[in-house]
Amino acid sequence: MGIDINIKKQQDKDNILNLVKQYYENYHKNKSTESKYINYAGRVYDSEDLENLVSSSLDFWLTSGENTSRFENEFSEYIGTKYCSLVNSGSSANLLAFMSLTSPLLGNRKINRGDEVITVAAGFPTTISPIIQYGAIPVFVDITIPEYNIDVQKLEDAVSNKTKAVMIAHTMGNPFELLKVKQFCDKYNLWLIEDNCDALGSKYFIKDKTIMTGSFGDLATSSFYPPHHITMGEGGAVYTSNFLLHKIVRSMRDWGRDCMCSSGEDNRCGHRFDMQYGTLPKGYDHKYVYSHFGYNLKATDMQASIGLAQLKKLPEFVKKRIQNHSILYEGLKDLNDYFILPKATENTKPSWFGFVLTCKEGIDRKYIVTQLESLGIQTRPLFAGNIIRHPCFDSIKNQSDIFRISDNLNITDQVMNNTFWIGVYPGMTDNNLSYMIDSIKKTVKNI
Repeated sequence: MGIDINIKKQQDKDNILNLVKQYYENYHKNKSTESKYINYAGRVYDSEDLENLVSSSLDFWLTSGENTSRFENEFSEYIGTKYCSLVNSGSSANLLAFMSLTSPLLGNRKINRGDEVITVAAGFPTTISPIIQYGAIPVFVDITIPEYNIDVQKLEDAVSNKTKAVMIAHTMGNPFELLKVKQFCDKYNLWLIEDNCDALGSKYFIKDKTIMTGSFGDLATSSFYPPHHITMGEGGAVYTSNFLLHKIVRSMRDWGRDCMCSSGEDNRCGHRFDMQYGTLPKGYDHKYVYSHFGYNLKATDMQASIGLAQLKKLPEFVKKRIQNHSILYEGLKDLNDYFILPKATENTKPSWFGFVLTCKEGIDRKYIVTQLESLGIQTRPLFAGNIIRHPCFDSIKNQSDIFRISDNLNITDQVMNNTFWIGVYPGMTDNNLSYMIDSIKKTVKNI
């Protein structure tokens, strides 16, 4: 009697995966220590990530599938939300989160063209782009230093009878003042979208409760691009505990369809051929009924397989980011004459994305970062600095019906001119951190 084909298949797969593990040990394991250049971020992975990827590729399920469902469930459990939708990037996640609030299913809470969304100009453009692209109006509020988040004292000045939502990020992993922002949103019946792309694993404390960032708002987003807290190469997620929003997100992610069947599933609702939709013929195939103008923003099961391995390592990644940030702070805290050092928002424990420094008056940021780069230390500005001053705004800068500035953006401009950051990602060694501290100290002494 011949060996069962399924047993043989599994034996062959096990043999391949053993070779993959060996390949990792031979060619990947020490790769991160070979470079003399200290990147601000990078992939941190082990043989399990590689084995998961190869195992998934051998199954040759090329779209979303079982791994995707597992990742969405495990990610939701980690964050503390009911639902998660895996997508192909953090930018797509922001697009999807915002566009879900334009759904007719939301009635008079739907965001219409011309409605206003409170946000900040000091951040990454994809938090803002969906608002402008849809035809809503971003209202820019200034931020604070050294937290680098929205100035909650200025929220009341920004609200109008057109305001429908607040969409802001937890900057560099540092949570914005969640309780005050949420109270503001509740007061005016506004949606809250948390851009959690740089803050996965950050915590906010309210009395005796610990709340993960991303579980506080109506919707939240993450990015799984290589510099982020976990990676799939490309990838992102939208998550919520609101079933209606989840239904809208899934619809818009999957072409705008009304059906919620998973890939390979045909009749979850049991009414595939007997319902009336719009003016379509009664019994029109529910799998091809569209309730939104949607997209195809799904990720693949191969990406999700990597995400499953990364999720296991996330608690240790967060711990290492916090530790690295603390080492840099202790090493640089005597440079107060040169820099404003970062500060965690009150009642929070950030899962830091980077270590932010703002040069004080008379200290030339360009000189500092040029010197550090020449010493092999990668630096970054605080993303756009002030997005309004970028070329993408040139053609619309005098059009008040496209965006609005609340009060002024003086601190935002200060960040644009004087702020930079260096990395704290888990792949950094103690030697890397010591070298960065020594290099910054030597650089400022030469000013």
